[in-house]
Amino acid sequence: MNKYLNIVSDCGTIKMWEQKEVRELKVGRYLNIDDEPCKIISISTSKPGKHGSAKASIEAVSIFSGAKKSITSPVSSKVQVPMIDKRKGQILSIRDDEIQMMDLETFETFSMAINEDHESNLVEGGEVMYLVAMGRQRLM
Repeated sequence: MNKYLNIVSDCGTIKMWEQKEVRELKVGRYLNIDDEPCKIISISTSKPGKHGSAKASIEAVSIFSGAKKSITSPVSSKVQVPMIDKRKGQILSIRDDEIQMMDLETFETFSMAINEDHESNLVEGGEVMYLVAMGRQRLM
């Protein structure tokens, strides 16, 4: 049974994640490595040996920094899986490498940095998809 957990950090933001066993994870899904939400790019498992349980080696890429990260743990251990929310927003203004945006669901206005790897054209008044995870945002 998975439980949703909310943890308040020192800066007051709420981090949302749930716990899952390593054996439940799949390529293309997400997990937290060092409190950083990462997309899984490969999983390899070893068979149980004479002195222990099966182990899984997971390679992932951070969705915010693009850094490659990896973990190795028993398949029965629990890991944090971030709650990734995909949202749609309207661009209000564009300044250098930052945009001011309004969420089309909550009508909240906020500023967000433009990713270096962002591919589509950004125009004022246009709509764009973005991710919200662990209290941080990123353009898709």
